[in-house]
Amino acid sequence: MTLKYKDKGEKKMEENKSEKGLFKKKEKKEKKPVDKAKRKKIRRIVIILAIVAIIVYSMVSKAIAASQPMPVATIPAERGEIEQTINTSGTVTTNNSKSYFSDVKVKIGSVNVSAGDAVKAGDVLIEYDQEALEKEKQLAELKLQAGEGSYKNSLQSNNEKLGDLKEANVNLAVLDQQIADTEAYIKGLENKIEKKKSDLAYFGTLLQISLLDWQDQPDSEEYMNLQKQVQLNNWEQTNNEEIKGWEAELDVYNKMLSDYKEYRSEMKSQKSSAEAGKLTSGAREELEANNQTQEIEAHENLSSLQNVENGVVAEFDGVVTEMNAVEGASVADGSQLLKLESTEDVSVKISITKYDLDKISVGQKAVVTIGGKEYDGEVSKINKMAEKNSSGAAVVGTEIKILNPDSDVYLGVEAKVVISIAKEEGSVIIPVGAVNVDVNGEFVYVVREGILVKQPVVTGISSDTMVQITEGINEGDQLVSDVMAGLTEGMAVTAVPAY
Repeated sequence: MTLKYKDKGEKKMEENKSEKGLFKKKEKKEKKPVDKAKRKKIRRIVIILAIVAIIVYSMVSKAIAASQPMPVATIPAERGEIEQTINTSGTVTTNNSKSYFSDVKVKIGSVNVSAGDAVKAGDVLIEYDQEALEKEKQLAELKLQAGEGSYKNSLQSNNEKLGDLKEANVNLAVLDQQIADTEAYIKGLENKIEKKKSDLAYFGTLLQISLLDWQDQPDSEEYMNLQKQVQLNNWEQTNNEEIKGWEAELDVYNKMLSDYKEYRSEMKSQKSSAEAGKLTSGAREELEANNQTQEIEAHENLSSLQNVENGVVAEFDGVVTEMNAVEGASVADGSQLLKLESTEDVSVKISITKYDLDKISVGQKAVVTIGGKEYDGEVSKINKMAEKNSSGAAVVGTEIKILNPDSDVYLGVEAKVVISIAKEEGSVIIPVGAVNVDVNGEFVYVVREGILVKQPVVTGISSDTMVQITEGINEGDQLVSDVMAGLTEGMAVTAVPAY
């Protein structure tokens, strides 16, 4: 029918053209100019005829469309696996770094690496000057011996002082007793001598009195005896053997007493010196503490020197990010030599927005791409405090640990990260573009027995191209893949597979 109308119109237009041609031919033949009014009239007729042809064609097309179902591209709902992911990028950083400090004051012999060099565990990074190292070891050993000798000497001196003090205390107690006993004995001797002399003097006095009584009889025997007794008494007072014995003994005990007192004075001096020189309990504790401190420091210094005999060795595979040591320079104790960052324990630091924060959790698997090479990853840390990014938006720092790093991992480079946040198997899945939304929610167009049906659905997780349908359609349902203008629920359609 359409072709019939089209042929008729075309025929009419050809007739008009023929007529126009005839006019031209006639004009050419007659060689007369065409009237302008007539030319406008002809042009108007042609335009009207064209418009009529278009209207007729449109009416015919609508009639055909009304009598035939509209073809629509459809796809079947399938059952399969779907995975929802978060795609982002971040910076590769290390989880383990170590700054190496010098524990010894020794000249650097050689520096074997530079900042940026990759090293393996066990590599010698820095070597010390062996001659200077050996000299420091000898000094450390001598210092240790000197400390031990000083401590032993202090203990020995203290023990001697304690011995002197103990001796003085014992001797003083004995001397005090001996002096007291000797003084008492001397006092007794002095009393004996004094009494003996007193008795002899008293007896001499009595003899003198008796002699006076007989002086009027100078020739009498009694007088003569009395004179003899007086002379004998005088001699006895001066030369009494008992008194002389006591006096001799008194000299001995006085000398003994003097010796005792002199020795006691020496013991008192020894006691004072020992008490002043001996260690108090606090001083002894301080001595022992100082000795232990010096001994520990000396052993640590010696141990540190022994530990660096083979140089500074890398403890793990990594990259030297700082090098402060200079070959031939003397380093101060405690100064930083270098910094090593591990390439065995690395992560990618990313930022998560508030829209994805509820979807991510520690332990989720991820794929990390660095320089075109993929690595297995895992969400290892989610910060509990947000921070502002360069755009001023609040983001949460998150770390993705690389589970299988190798020598192709570079610290500080950008890495792509795909985090698997959900995965379902055996679910009904359809392309994302097949899902539509209106005021009532999500829906799809389903072709059922040639009729277009608007079917509400409940969606689940989604990937970049597919979405999970948990309610509303079943596997095999034919869905309109491309919703075009003019589709209305209930209209007749013809399903045309999109692929």
